[in-house]
Amino acid sequence: MIRLGQITGALAAVLLATSLNTVPAFADPDAALAALQDTVLSKGPNGEDPAPASSISLSDEELAKIKDMKATAAIVMHYGGNDWSRAQVAGLKDQFAKMGIEVIATTDAGFKPEKQVADIETVMAQNPKIIVSIPTDPAATASAYKAAADKGVKLVFMDNVPAGFAAGTDYVSAVSADNYGNGVAAAHLMAKALGGKGEIGLVFHAADFFVTKQRYEAFKTTITSDYPDIKIVAEQGIGGPDFSGDAEKAASAMLISNPSIAGIWAVWDVPAEGVISAARTAGRNDLVITTIDLGENVAINMASDGFVKGLGAQRPFDQGVTEALLAGYGLLGKQAPAFVALPALPVTKDNLLEAWRTVYHAEATDKIKGSMN
Repeated sequence: MIRLGQITGALAAVLLATSLNTVPAFADPDAALAALQDTVLSKGPNGEDPAPASSISLSDEELAKIKDMKATAAIVMHYGGNDWSRAQVAGLKDQFAKMGIEVIATTDAGFKPEKQVADIETVMAQNPKIIVSIPTDPAATASAYKAAADKGVKLVFMDNVPAGFAAGTDYVSAVSADNYGNGVAAAHLMAKALGGKGEIGLVFHAADFFVTKQRYEAFKTTITSDYPDIKIVAEQGIGGPDFSGDAEKAASAMLISNPSIAGIWAVWDVPAEGVISAARTAGRNDLVITTIDLGENVAINMASDGFVKGLGAQRPFDQGVTEALLAGYGLLGKQAPAFVALPALPVTKDNLLEAWRTVYHAEATDKIKGSMN
């Protein structure tokens, strides 16, 4: 066990705050941002303490047993239209291949619960041993996942868990980024870019979606508790599926109603693209945008000294690898932690190229590199 007395500075404050379910106050946002990379602030969907992804592993003997099973897996996504989803799938497929597990289906529900229920029913006709998925709606999809679990399918969830499900009984484990920590990161990055003062607006996800609610709560709590000279003067929820278009409309309305707004936070990168469009249309070249998720479009904007001044990045490739390993736990009947999380990664232009390598296990695209000049 790590003792607080052994830890110095901001990290100790973050760990203490986590145990108290509060957000620590920092005089220096840089110290707060550095600390976030060494701990996880998020709790699991049912209040579970996070286990580190580094604790999830399979021995050579266990891997050999899994390969002999010749198992199959289906990946049932909530939404496939962004870099985060593609990286998750890439990480899953990479690790499943190493385990001798064939991926027989990958689906995209377009953020529609009824489509995801149909997707689950369709893949079940192929009798997969494993389903890795992220529920679009924890209540509306629960019965479909329960039917799969009742047939012995090993379920591993990304971020969100169906209503009424118990880890170790209905599913193997849930894996997530530190979404609360990324919300905190986006708040400190906003404050840093604004010099600690100004009026801001928030574009949040208007849905019963656990991880996006964490981001919103973390951002808002951090701003209100740590930066009294930053005032939240407008908030608007968006429901999709046209998240960029909805965010553009919301941000445009904010900029018209509150012309003194200096910054807007968007709940992830695709809505942030809509905010960028609204700022351009309004001629607000001075607007500061922070968000969560390192997508190519927001990375290009950041690299070219555009509106996006910082974001909290997830680690989706590594998350996919961890989910695949936990599916192996399910096949073996090996006990798994209920909730596994990976730490937040604050990103600015200064560390953009390095962060891209960390997030995607690949070099930044030529468009991003070209924009850095």
